[in-house]
Amino acid sequence: MKRLPLVWLCLVLCCLLPAAALAEERGSKEEAMAMVQKAVAAIKADGQEKTFAAISDSKGPFVDRDLYVVVYDLHGKCLAHGANAKQIGRDLTELRDPDGKFFIKERIELGKAKDNFWQDYKYLNPMTKLIEPKSMYMEKTGDLLVGCGIYKP
Repeated sequence: MKRLPLVWLCLVLCCLLPAAALAEERGSKEEAMAMVQKAVAAIKADGQEKTFAAISDSKGPFVDRDLYVVVYDLHGKCLAHGANAKQIGRDLTELRDPDGKFFIKERIELGKAKDNFWQDYKYLNPMTKLIEPKSMYMEKTGDLLVGCGIYKP
């Protein structure tokens, strides 16, 4: 009978430790914003071609855990993507999240109205391979939208 509380404690710890470890592996809002600012600075200093290649390198400086930078033009064409190179060069305006939200169209509308913003939608987390709520921070630089998002627990 004295072992029962110990068994329960072990079960609880086994359930909570993976969740805590995952939380530590997730990027923060501050880290996402800093990554966007780093990418915008690189575009200005090194040019689009060099920076887009670095952004699209899954092992490059613009990918960290579940954080990765994306770049779109103001028409919805993906110019760089740190997690999915297949998106590059495609017009993604018709892309919907699992709830049917045209999140790229919304992103373009927000980008035309604001210099920076946060946007919520759902997307595939490359670490967990699950569709999760996501919040994307975007900054407009010239005719580009540069973003990095966080996955919410």
